[in-house]
Amino acid sequence: MEALDSLISGFAHAATWENLLFCIIGVSVGMFVGVMPGLGPVAGTAILIPITYGMDPTSAIIMLSGIYYGAMYGGTITSVLINIPGEAASVITCIDGHQLARKGRAGLALGVSAIGSFVGGITALLGLSFMAIPLTKLALTFGPPEYFALMILGLVMLIGLMGKSLVKGFIAAAFGLLLSLVGIDPISGATRLTFGVQDFLGGIDFVIVAMGLFGVSEILMNAEGQNKLEKPEKVTGLLPRKGEWAPTSKSIGRGTALGFLIGLIPGANAVLASIASYSLEKRIAKNPDRFGKGAIEGVAGPETANNACSGSALIPLFTLGLPSSPTVAVIMGAFIMHGLQPGPRLFTEHADFAWAVIASMFIGNIVLLVMNLPLANVWAKIALVPYKVLLPLIVMFTMVGAYTVRNNMFDVGMMIVFGLIGYVMKKLDIPIAATVLTLVLGSQIESSLLQSLAISKGSADIFFTRPIAAGLLVVTVVILLVSVWAGMKNKKDMLAGDLEI
Repeated sequence: MEALDSLISGFAHAATWENLLFCIIGVSVGMFVGVMPGLGPVAGTAILIPITYGMDPTSAIIMLSGIYYGAMYGGTITSVLINIPGEAASVITCIDGHQLARKGRAGLALGVSAIGSFVGGITALLGLSFMAIPLTKLALTFGPPEYFALMILGLVMLIGLMGKSLVKGFIAAAFGLLLSLVGIDPISGATRLTFGVQDFLGGIDFVIVAMGLFGVSEILMNAEGQNKLEKPEKVTGLLPRKGEWAPTSKSIGRGTALGFLIGLIPGANAVLASIASYSLEKRIAKNPDRFGKGAIEGVAGPETANNACSGSALIPLFTLGLPSSPTVAVIMGAFIMHGLQPGPRLFTEHADFAWAVIASMFIGNIVLLVMNLPLANVWAKIALVPYKVLLPLIVMFTMVGAYTVRNNMFDVGMMIVFGLIGYVMKKLDIPIAATVLTLVLGSQIESSLLQSLAISKGSADIFFTRPIAAGLLVVTVVILLVSVWAGMKNKKDMLAGDLEI
């Protein structure tokens, strides 16, 4: 009942004309970001953070959140109509979605995707609404040792799940941690890793790093490999036929449950949710040979799962202050930039803000459902804008955005440097997200560690004598061992395959 009352109060704040306007802007930009092949929600959100400077924090986060979940809707359209995924989570949709389009049933694929995305997104938001207060109360019992152990667990899970190589994941995480140390030591007040550069005294700005690693590097990757896009298929008949409702509904139900659970796991992003859902649907199908040839379940399940996953990924952020995916890490950076710390105290110190943002997501999902179906053909045509026109505009926008962070050309130069670093990391298959996550969490990990050692008078025993902290660290070690074992097994399987060839 407490959650319901708080949610109703949140709707009162979210329904103001200003917040409604920024919600609509956010989801519209998100649709555009999702439709544009190769851009994606992470790069789109990172590039647009600077425009929220000076905005009211509630409106700013409502808009950035709209970009996040709006991109999940938008990526489906190009996957179905032109066989080009707008963002990574929509890759699976290409398999059966475009086959349906080629059979003249593009409307069915888009209609089912929109309905499934709406159901998955709303279910995840209900989970966030009703799990927020219990999880917040639990998290309020955490002390510095528990927070330190929780953040280490989250980082290890992300590193283990995010890349093919555990070593590359740790390299990326170590780089982010190193960046978080630049500036002034919070204990001694001494400068560290500034190399005499005055602009480094305040640390390296998260927005600059995110725009460079995600935004500029993505621009470079897209400029390198430009795809020739085909003419979009026509959209007609948006709803399933009489006999198709039952299997579609069951797929949506399974996708919702699977995506929601996967979203709660740090590192298990929407891509994993859509792949897991597709595998599940194909495994339990009476005739799995239909998959890859236009099976409606191959669209309904994955699309529902990736949106449910995206919604439930916000639960660890809001309740524990733990980002569970790259885009959520960028949004967390925006929280901090606006003077808000995600976590249990968010619901006690900034309850109006937290519930207004959650309520706005319900509104945004309804807006997206309305926008998705009748305007699908329009969104698909936007994706056909030539890269030679689009990329210079994005570059100009990122330059202006980087400059506005501190009105400093040094930041523009740093963004370009991090863009080149991000480009190299992508070429080497080093997970950029691990760098950004450790940069975001670095100061919190450091402060939790120092506070814990201060409480225990320098003894590390505090992490093993407190049950919750010890339990989290044990889980961390288990995940590390499993990741190492899985990596070694994959190498052996690849070596065996090479020998057979």
